[in-house]
Amino acid sequence: MKRAATVALTALAPISWGSTYFVASELLPPDRPLFTGVMRALPAGLLLTALARTIPKGEWWWKSAVLGTLNIGAFFPLLFLSAYRLPGGVAAVLGSAGPLFVVGLAALLLGERASLRTILAAIVAAFGVSMVVLTAEAKLDLVGIIAGVVSSASMGAGTVMTKRWGRPDGVGPLAMTGWQLTAGGLVIIPVAALVEGAPPALDGHAVLGYGYMMLINTGTAYWLWFRGIGQLSATSVTLLGPLSPLTAAVIGWAALGQALTPVQLAGMAIAFGATVVGQLSAARSARDAAAEESFSSTEEINQNISMDLTDGRMRR
Repeated sequence: MKRAATVALTALAPISWGSTYFVASELLPPDRPLFTGVMRALPAGLLLTALARTIPKGEWWWKSAVLGTLNIGAFFPLLFLSAYRLPGGVAAVLGSAGPLFVVGLAALLLGERASLRTILAAIVAAFGVSMVVLTAEAKLDLVGIIAGVVSSASMGAGTVMTKRWGRPDGVGPLAMTGWQLTAGGLVIIPVAALVEGAPPALDGHAVLGYGYMMLINTGTAYWLWFRGIGQLSATSVTLLGPLSPLTAAVIGWAALGQALTPVQLAGMAIAFGATVVGQLSAARSARDAAAEESFSSTEEINQNISMDLTDGRMRR
């Protein structure tokens, strides 16, 4: 039951990220994705760090910088570049392939061996997302494809390394989230200044949109995401990623009047079903790993007891 609650809370992160397109298109200045990335990450990072009342120490200065770059600083610009160069939802499909990167990296760096069912669930979820977001007019662009693939790999590597390094003693997920968002926002600033120039003027709608982005879409969402990484396997967390494009499609239908075709509805059902199956498979793998560890520990204890008894008889 505790695991189910953790999964549900972690799922709120990609669901929140699914609202990004709606907020950006309806409230924010156009053609300023990098400035938006800075406004999402840096104020939220500074706020969370202040609330946590702790800053990195020792090696956690560079570790936070690495994680912030992978999860935020590199991921945001590459994601936006992919979205601009790949119309028709191709970028969303590349993003939905992120779980496959995590499966491979988690096996290599964490020893998390994903089952065949989990791998198939990730593939089927990506296929379902493609049914939802791809259109006949979708065009391929080499730069956009490379940016989309690298952005997925960057986020995947950040997820795995966040799990591998864990947290310093006495430091909670709030501080870790604040450190990474701050580092990521600082990385984006020079890129935004070089590409987009001076910040735009902000009206009331923009202030409202950026406020939502900072507090809910980024600060709260990434806190839930990193909290989930600390309590679940990296594979289990990343399998929730397809909920983001599905949420975007639902918001587009409900708030923007965008029609959903039967193919898109079928794709949504397939992607959501694969996400559920992936979580059930990950939970089963976690139970099996825990049972195996418990059996190994019991076997070791019995072996030690046997050796102690043998030594006792030899001494007598």
